[in-house]
Amino acid sequence: MTSPSTTAPIAIVFGGSRGIGKSCVEALLADGYQVGYTYVSAAPAGLGGRAYPVDIRDAAAVAGVFDEVERDFGARANVVVANAGINAPGAPMAQFSADNLRQLVEVNIVGAFNILAEAARRVQDGGAIVALSSSLVRFPVAGTGPYTASKAAVESMVRSMSKELAGRGVRVNAVAPGPVDTDLFNAGKTEEVKQRMAAFSPFNRIGQPAEIAEVVRFLVSAKASWLHGQIVQPNGGQI
Repeated sequence: MTSPSTTAPIAIVFGGSRGIGKSCVEALLADGYQVGYTYVSAAPAGLGGRAYPVDIRDAAAVAGVFDEVERDFGARANVVVANAGINAPGAPMAQFSADNLRQLVEVNIVGAFNILAEAARRVQDGGAIVALSSSLVRFPVAGTGPYTASKAAVESMVRSMSKELAGRGVRVNAVAPGPVDTDLFNAGKTEEVKQRMAAFSPFNRIGQPAEIAEVVRFLVSAKASWLHGQIVQPNGGQI
Protein backbone atom coordinates (compact mmCIF):
# COMPACT_ATOMS: atom_id res chain seq x y z
CA MET A 1 0.00 0.00 0.00
CA THR A 2 1.28 3.45 -0.91
CA SER A 3 1.87 5.98 1.82
CA PRO A 4 -0.91 8.52 2.35
CA SER A 5 -0.45 11.92 0.73
CA THR A 6 0.50 14.74 3.06
CA THR A 7 -1.53 17.27 1.06
CA ALA A 8 -4.76 15.54 0.09
CA PRO A 9 -7.70 16.25 2.40
CA ILE A 10 -8.85 13.53 4.76
CA ALA A 11 -12.41 12.23 5.20
CA ILE A 12 -13.96 9.74 7.61
CA VAL A 13 -17.22 8.05 6.63
CA PHE A 14 -18.92 6.29 9.51
CA GLY A 15 -21.02 3.48 8.09
CA GLY A 16 -19.11 3.39 4.82
CA SER A 17 -19.14 -0.29 3.91
CA ARG A 18 -22.41 -0.42 1.97
CA GLY A 19 -25.34 1.57 0.64
CA ILE A 20 -25.20 5.35 0.86
CA GLY A 21 -22.02 5.27 2.94
CA LYS A 22 -20.16 3.16 0.40
CA SER A 23 -21.23 5.53 -2.37
CA CYS A 24 -19.95 8.44 -0.25
CA VAL A 25 -16.58 6.71 0.10
CA GLU A 26 -16.41 6.22 -3.66
CA ALA A 27 -17.37 9.84 -4.40
CA LEU A 28 -14.83 11.26 -1.95
CA LEU A 29 -12.06 9.00 -3.25
CA ALA A 30 -12.87 10.22 -6.76
CA ASP A 31 -12.48 13.80 -5.53
CA GLY A 32 -8.98 13.06 -4.23
CA TYR A 33 -9.71 12.59 -0.54
CA GLN A 34 -7.83 10.17 1.62
CA VAL A 35 -10.74 8.22 3.07
CA GLY A 36 -11.13 6.15 6.20
CA TYR A 37 -14.45 4.43 6.67
CA THR A 38 -16.03 2.22 9.28
CA TYR A 39 -17.87 -1.06 9.18
CA VAL A 40 -19.53 -3.42 11.64
CA SER A 41 -19.37 -6.96 10.24
CA ALA A 42 -17.11 -6.96 7.17
CA ALA A 43 -15.20 -4.50 5.03
CA PRO A 44 -16.06 -4.73 1.31
CA ALA A 45 -13.35 -5.94 -1.05
CA GLY A 46 -11.86 -3.47 -3.51
CA LEU A 47 -13.46 -0.31 -2.18
CA GLY A 48 -10.27 1.64 -1.57
CA GLY A 49 -9.51 3.82 1.39
CA ARG A 50 -8.86 2.32 4.82
CA ALA A 51 -11.43 0.38 6.81
CA TYR A 52 -11.89 0.44 10.58
CA PRO A 53 -14.29 -1.72 12.62
CA VAL A 54 -16.35 0.16 15.19
CA ASP A 55 -19.44 -0.05 17.33
CA ILE A 56 -20.67 3.54 17.30
CA ARG A 57 -22.55 2.97 20.56
CA ASP A 58 -19.13 2.97 22.25
CA ALA A 59 -17.80 6.53 22.54
CA ALA A 60 -14.24 5.33 23.23
CA ALA A 61 -14.33 3.15 20.11
CA VAL A 62 -15.49 6.10 18.01
CA ALA A 63 -12.67 8.24 19.40
CA GLY A 64 -10.32 5.38 18.56
CA VAL A 65 -11.29 5.62 14.88
CA PHE A 66 -10.27 9.28 14.86
CA ASP A 67 -7.00 8.30 16.56
CA GLU A 68 -6.28 5.64 13.95
CA VAL A 69 -7.13 7.93 11.04
CA GLU A 70 -4.82 10.63 12.42
CA ARG A 71 -2.05 8.07 12.82
CA ASP A 72 -2.55 6.45 9.41
CA PHE A 73 -3.00 9.65 7.39
CA GLY A 74 -0.83 11.98 9.45
CA ALA A 75 -3.42 14.67 10.21
CA ARG A 76 -6.90 15.29 11.54
CA ALA A 77 -9.90 14.81 9.28
CA ASN A 78 -11.19 17.65 7.11
CA VAL A 79 -14.54 15.95 6.56
CA VAL A 80 -16.69 13.65 8.70
CA VAL A 81 -19.79 11.90 7.38
CA ALA A 82 -22.07 10.40 10.04
CA ASN A 83 -23.98 7.82 8.02
CA ALA A 84 -24.01 4.80 10.35
CA GLY A 85 -27.46 3.82 11.60
CA ILE A 86 -30.14 1.17 11.74
CA ASN A 87 -33.84 0.79 11.11
CA ALA A 88 -36.40 -1.42 12.87
CA PRO A 89 -39.44 -3.29 11.58
CA GLY A 90 -42.21 -0.76 11.10
CA ALA A 91 -45.23 -0.96 13.37
CA PRO A 92 -47.89 1.34 14.80
CA MET A 93 -46.95 2.91 18.11
CA ALA A 94 -49.39 0.64 19.94
CA GLN A 95 -47.51 -2.43 18.73
CA PHE A 96 -43.95 -1.11 18.48
CA SER A 97 -41.42 -3.11 20.49
CA ALA A 98 -39.77 -1.28 23.38
CA ASP A 99 -36.61 -3.30 22.72
CA ASN A 100 -36.54 -2.07 19.11
CA LEU A 101 -36.97 1.47 20.34
CA ARG A 102 -33.99 1.06 22.67
CA GLN A 103 -31.88 -0.21 19.77
CA LEU A 104 -32.85 2.78 17.65
CA VAL A 105 -31.95 5.12 20.49
CA GLU A 106 -28.61 3.41 21.18
CA VAL A 107 -27.48 3.42 17.54
CA ASN A 108 -29.26 6.30 15.82
CA ILE A 109 -29.16 8.79 18.69
CA VAL A 110 -26.35 7.77 21.07
CA GLY A 111 -24.20 6.49 18.20
CA ALA A 112 -24.78 9.64 16.15
CA PHE A 113 -24.01 11.75 19.21
CA ASN A 114 -20.71 9.89 19.70
CA ILE A 115 -19.70 10.54 16.09
CA LEU A 116 -20.81 14.16 15.97
CA ALA A 117 -19.36 15.07 19.37
CA GLU A 118 -15.98 13.57 18.46
CA ALA A 119 -16.11 15.24 15.04
CA ALA A 120 -16.76 18.57 16.76
CA ARG A 121 -13.61 18.04 18.83
CA ARG A 122 -11.39 16.67 16.09
CA VAL A 123 -12.32 17.98 12.64
CA GLN A 124 -9.91 20.54 11.23
CA ASP A 125 -10.85 24.21 11.23
CA GLY A 126 -12.55 25.04 7.94
CA GLY A 127 -13.78 21.47 7.60
CA ALA A 128 -17.23 20.02 7.05
CA ILE A 129 -19.50 17.60 8.90
CA VAL A 130 -22.52 15.92 7.30
CA ALA A 131 -25.02 13.69 9.09
CA LEU A 132 -27.61 11.47 7.43
CA SER A 133 -31.23 11.92 8.47
CA SER A 134 -34.49 11.07 6.68
CA SER A 135 -37.23 12.91 4.80
CA LEU A 136 -39.64 11.02 7.05
CA VAL A 137 -38.99 13.71 9.66
CA ARG A 138 -41.19 15.99 7.53
CA PHE A 139 -43.25 13.34 5.69
CA PRO A 140 -45.06 11.25 8.32
CA VAL A 141 -45.75 7.63 7.43
CA ALA A 142 -47.67 5.26 9.70
CA GLY A 143 -45.44 2.74 11.46
CA THR A 144 -42.25 4.81 11.26
CA GLY A 145 -42.61 7.07 14.31
CA PRO A 146 -39.77 5.75 16.49
CA TYR A 147 -37.29 5.58 13.60
CA THR A 148 -38.29 9.05 12.48
CA ALA A 149 -37.88 10.36 16.02
CA SER A 150 -34.32 9.05 16.11
CA LYS A 151 -33.52 10.95 12.93
CA ALA A 152 -35.21 14.12 14.20
CA ALA A 153 -32.77 13.96 17.12
CA VAL A 154 -29.86 13.89 14.67
CA GLU A 155 -31.19 16.99 12.93
CA SER A 156 -31.47 18.80 16.26
CA MET A 157 -27.83 18.02 17.04
CA VAL A 158 -26.76 19.21 13.59
CA ARG A 159 -28.55 22.53 13.97
CA SER A 160 -27.00 23.19 17.37
CA MET A 161 -23.53 22.19 16.18
CA SER A 162 -23.79 24.58 13.26
CA LYS A 163 -24.02 27.46 15.76
CA GLU A 164 -21.26 26.05 17.96
CA LEU A 165 -18.65 25.41 15.25
CA ALA A 166 -19.18 28.40 12.97
CA GLY A 167 -16.39 30.32 14.71
CA ARG A 168 -13.92 27.70 13.49
CA GLY A 169 -15.26 27.82 9.96
CA VAL A 170 -16.62 24.28 10.24
CA ARG A 171 -19.79 23.79 8.21
CA VAL A 172 -22.37 21.35 9.58
CA ASN A 173 -25.32 20.08 7.55
CA ALA A 174 -27.61 17.08 7.26
CA VAL A 175 -28.86 15.12 4.28
CA ALA A 176 -32.38 13.71 4.63
CA PRO A 177 -33.11 11.32 1.76
CA GLY A 178 -36.40 9.83 0.75
CA PRO A 179 -36.56 6.07 0.04
CA VAL A 180 -33.23 4.81 -1.31
CA ASP A 181 -32.37 1.39 -2.73
CA THR A 182 -30.17 0.08 0.11
CA ASP A 183 -30.10 -3.07 2.22
CA LEU A 184 -31.43 -1.02 5.12
CA PHE A 185 -34.42 0.17 3.08
CA ASN A 186 -35.18 -3.19 1.47
CA ALA A 187 -35.03 -5.28 4.65
CA GLY A 188 -38.41 -6.79 5.46
CA LYS A 189 -40.32 -4.96 2.71
CA THR A 190 -42.49 -6.66 0.11
CA GLU A 191 -42.44 -5.49 -3.50
CA GLU A 192 -45.87 -4.00 -2.94
CA VAL A 193 -44.58 -1.88 -0.08
CA LYS A 194 -41.56 -0.79 -2.12
CA GLN A 195 -43.80 0.27 -4.99
CA ARG A 196 -46.03 2.19 -2.62
CA MET A 197 -42.99 4.03 -1.27
CA ALA A 198 -41.68 4.66 -4.79
CA ALA A 199 -44.95 6.45 -5.47
CA PHE A 200 -44.07 9.02 -2.79
CA SER A 201 -42.02 10.65 -5.57
CA PRO A 202 -43.70 11.99 -8.72
CA PHE A 203 -40.92 10.19 -10.61
CA ASN A 204 -42.39 6.97 -9.19
CA ARG A 205 -39.07 5.39 -8.31
CA ILE A 206 -36.71 4.78 -5.43
CA GLY A 207 -33.52 6.85 -5.19
CA GLN A 208 -30.07 5.35 -5.71
CA PRO A 209 -27.22 5.54 -3.17
CA ALA A 210 -24.99 7.38 -5.64
CA GLU A 211 -27.61 10.14 -5.97
CA ILE A 212 -27.43 10.78 -2.24
CA ALA A 213 -23.64 10.59 -2.22
CA GLU A 214 -23.54 13.36 -4.84
CA VAL A 215 -25.37 15.64 -2.41
CA VAL A 216 -22.90 14.79 0.36
CA ARG A 217 -20.04 15.34 -2.07
CA PHE A 218 -21.38 18.81 -2.85
CA LEU A 219 -21.98 19.75 0.77
CA VAL A 220 -18.41 19.00 1.84
CA SER A 221 -16.96 20.89 -1.13
CA ALA A 222 -16.03 24.55 -1.41
CA LYS A 223 -18.97 24.96 -3.80
CA ALA A 224 -21.27 24.70 -0.77
CA SER A 225 -19.42 27.36 1.22
CA TRP A 226 -22.65 29.23 2.06
CA LEU A 227 -24.64 26.16 3.13
CA HIS A 228 -24.56 25.73 6.88
CA GLY A 229 -27.01 24.34 9.43
CA GLN A 230 -29.24 23.08 6.64
CA ILE A 231 -31.28 19.90 6.14
CA VAL A 232 -31.01 19.04 2.43
CA GLN A 233 -33.68 16.62 1.18
CA PRO A 234 -32.87 14.59 -1.94
CA ASN A 235 -36.15 12.73 -2.27
CA GLY A 236 -37.30 13.07 -5.87
CA GLY A 237 -39.99 15.61 -5.02
CA GLN A 238 -41.54 13.57 -2.22
CA ILE A 239 -41.78 16.83 -0.25
